[in-house]
Amino acid sequence: MFNAENKALVLAAYCSGLAAMAHLGCIIFGGDWYRFFGAGEQMATLAEQGHWYPSAVTSVIVVVLSIWTLYGLSAAKVIRQLPLIRLALIVISSIYLIRGVGFIWLMPMFPGNSLTFWLVSSGICLTIGLLYAVGTLQMWPRLNV
Repeated sequence: MFNAENKALVLAAYCSGLAAMAHLGCIIFGGDWYRFFGAGEQMATLAEQGHWYPSAVTSVIVVVLSIWTLYGLSAAKVIRQLPLIRLALIVISSIYLIRGVGFIWLMPMFPGNSLTFWLVSSGICLTIGLLYAVGTLQMWPRLNV
């Protein structure tokens, strides 16, 4: 394996990378994948119709999750340190944690998503957010500003 200084951040980065790949799979494989992952019938139907919207939104998510993967690996000292590492880790941890606990307020904005989607995805986000937060706290003194 590789030399990492923080297992929590490596696991968080791994999870972010898996999430990015799952979203990329939705773009590549279309409506059935959007349905399987609970994105809602409207997104699935638009994807099947070849509409640009599902791919555009999902592409942004893929890019963001990929960047978060790199920041997790950077903070764990697997790759070179990226700029604004402390700020990035605070933002990444916060977004995951807020998404994990704030789904109740998000649900009305996305009525096409199933309750199963909200519970599973929120649990995943909460777990990843905790991994980023714990790893960040552990590595904080060794991260350059």
